[in-house]
Amino acid sequence: MNLTSIAWELDRLRWAPTAVLDQVVARDGLCMWVLADEPSWADEDMTDRELAARMCAGCSVRDECLELELRTAGDDTVGVWGGLSADDRRELHPYWLRRGDRAERGPRS
Repeated sequence: MNLTSIAWELDRLRWAPTAVLDQVVARDGLCMWVLADEPSWADEDMTDRELAARMCAGCSVRDECLELELRTAGDDTVGVWGGLSADDRRELHPYWLRRGDRAERGPRS
């Protein structure tokens, strides 16, 4: 995982209002609709990274989801967001912070 390139990719969303990101993720996020019923692979033993990859595969709003979670949760992130595990997002967070200000970002860590 190249943290610098992931943080750089999110720059295109830096000025999107947080409320808009939230609406887009809630409306278009695969996990909000496709996974509403328990998926067939739910009982498989997977690492958090494998779970994140499986849950978010093919989702068209992965970047928006990741940007939203980094803004709102930062280092306190839990679960699967944007195709990354919580550990991966915590590792990404400092790189993301160095990319500069964001619209309506939550408290700085």
